[in-house]
Amino acid sequence: MKVRIPNSGGPSNMNAMIKQAQKMQEDMATLQADLEQREYEGTAGGSSVSVIVDGKHKIKKLTIDPSIIDPDDTEMIEDLVTVAVNAAIDQASKTAEEEMGAITGGLNFPGMF
Repeated sequence: MKVRIPNSGGPSNMNAMIKQAQKMQEDMATLQADLEQREYEGTAGGSSVSVIVDGKHKIKKLTIDPSIIDPDDTEMIEDLVTVAVNAAIDQASKTAEEEMGAITGGLNFPGMF
């Protein structure tokens, strides 16, 4: 039994697909560079702790309201900092995923974001 493969348009269709893939790759690289330069903020404790990270998930700034500092309760501050950092990183990751998804049409490229 032979399988018939419909005519895909030949070489011109393949060239168009290659050009489209190259354009998508360029757009993704441009967006990735842009995302890495952006800053994302996470807060905790009613904004008493604020963290700003960049698109590479590196902390750029950490702010702690002095009024919440209790030397006898450092665990609370540690928890607030952890929550704020994770919120900022989650925001950066979500933004990258959404904006890359717009370019790739929902295709998943492992390791990109």
